Amino acid sequence: MSIASPFFPHGKHFVAGARIATEAQFRSSPAAGPAHSFSTGTPARVDEACRAAEEAFSSFGYSAREERAVFLETIADEIEARAEAITGIGTQETGLPTPRLVSERGRTVMQLRLFAAHIRLGDYLDRRRDAALPERQPLPRPDLRLMQRPVGPVAVFGASNFPLAFSVAGGDTASALAAGCPVVVKGHSAHPGTSEIVAEAVLAATTRRGLHPGVFSLIQGGRRDVGEALVQHPLIRAVGFTGSLAGGRALFDLCAARPDPIPFFGELGSVNPMFLLPAAVAARGEAIGQGWAASLTMSAGQLCTNPGIAVVMSGPEGEAFAEAARAALSRVPPQVMLTDGIAAAYRAGRDRVASGAGVQALFTSTCDLRHATPYLFRATGKDWLGKHALAEEVFGPLGLIVTVESIGEMLDLARSLAGQLTASIHMDDADTELACALLPILERKAGRVLANGFPTGVEVCDAMVHGGPYPASTNFGATSVGTLSIRRWLRAVCYQNLPERVLPKDLL
Repeated sequence: MSIASPFFPHGKHFVAGARIATEAQFRSSPAAGPAHSFSTGTPARVDEACRAAEEAFSSFGYSAREERAVFLETIADEIEARAEAITGIGTQETGLPTPRLVSERGRTVMQLRLFAAHIRLGDYLDRRRDAALPERQPLPRPDLRLMQRPVGPVAVFGASNFPLAFSVAGGDTASALAAGCPVVVKGHSAHPGTSEIVAEAVLAATTRRGLHPGVFSLIQGGRRDVGEALVQHPLIRAVGFTGSLAGGRALFDLCAARPDPIPFFGELGSVNPMFLLPAAVAARGEAIGQGWAASLTMSAGQLCTNPGIAVVMSGPEGEAFAEAARAALSRVPPQVMLTDGIAAAYRAGRDRVASGAGVQALFTSTCDLRHATPYLFRATGKDWLGKHALAEEVFGPLGLIVTVESIGEMLDLARSLAGQLTASIHMDDADTELACALLPILERKAGRVLANGFPTGVEVCDAMVHGGPYPASTNFGATSVGTLSIRRWLRAVCYQNLPERVLPKDLL
């Protein structure tokens, strides 16, 4: 069954299976098409959703893996049934092109099905057993069994730049539901209509599978107090967040300040540096420059893995790389950004970089209103080191080339980096010794280190890590992409001398 398009939102929250309106309303601000009214979230609605989630956990948290797997696959089916309507309102709200929304929807349903397959295998449970040794001296050993168990209700904050894959039914929600954790989603106000129709898909799947309606709720909009109420609610046991450094840090601090602190898994910000090693630049610097420009401007630069910094040795080969990047950027037309606020923040970031001491503009353009155009700047390694402002993320298609005078300066620059989601090395065989010197530094700085590529493609699979040391994320041991992300919503429980008739079925 397909859902007809166009889609006209009803503008209500989803709380424990009910569509609930509130008196206060907010209007969407689409890039194109009509604006719509949506109910504004309140702490009272948050409380209702969290209480329903806790009630649902008593059954959902102890449900069979197969039951949860089928539920995830049913959500995927319901999203696909609404494909045309999702693309229609998604492109209106975000300004993202249709191919991007279609691709992201495919990634979203693939994630759901991937987690269904993952929990069927059962490896994520990390089951261990030390059998009893009653005759051991000087003391006998009890029978010990270990298994990962769901933590309870989880709060998820939708991302502005991924209205599907990192939002209502995105990776955080998919992995939490797979683990057995009910989810309360705080929808992003940049795409409330998209959030609503995806929530309809989740609700339909919940109904079809006969699950407790508190397994999923969506709270739309709201001021800061809504997000604060969600992370501080005593029934919430963990939080998933993708967003700004300032907003994420504020919520992280609230989680830590609770009477019972809970983990906050925030993906906050990264400049994703690229290190261009000499032999690679000499052999194919122009091609690297062109590829960098394409990666830098993908989705108007509104990707958390956007490679904003390129580190290269000074000299003619470095100049050829810079010229190739400049020429490629000059051909990129203006692109619509996700929100007016993001566009304004991009212009502010541009001004911050441009005003840095020793910064040289290589390519400038004119961007206004909700549009983004590329910018390219250059600074020396000496200008970079100690200049915190140049190391801060600019969310948009802005690149900074940092030229260094020696291998030692390149290594010093790598050591100066804060935590990153990614770090890239462009190398040829002749660069192997330098790459081997860089790798121990970069693997301490980033969750993913890649060679001869650009980080803007994030594969959803078993081996992917999308996280890193702070400020890339607030928990360096976690990932928000890939099957390992389910571990965020689990905790180890040891069962000592329990009879088999009492043990969880997954331990038998």
